[in-house]
Amino acid sequence: MAPEGWQHINDELIREFKFSTFVEAFGFMSQVALQAEKADHHPNWSNVYNRVSIHLTTHDAGNTVTAKDVDLAVAINQIFV
Repeated sequence: MAPEGWQHINDELIREFKFSTFVEAFGFMSQVALQAEKADHHPNWSNVYNRVSIHLTTHDAGNTVTAKDVDLAVAINQIFV
């Protein structure tokens, strides 16, 4: 089951985040980067102006969604609050 706000599509957890400004989006990405590094689990993501799109999948498990993805998605949700 995907955490709140996330979609489970084609063996990925996917969510798009929208912010008021590019600076807010970039600040969010910086916080997520610190959490991802701590978890040693890094997202596929992109940023265009005030939007951040994140795709999570576990490459070591054959590009499927695992507990690592769910845990990171939950942590990202907590950052987004």
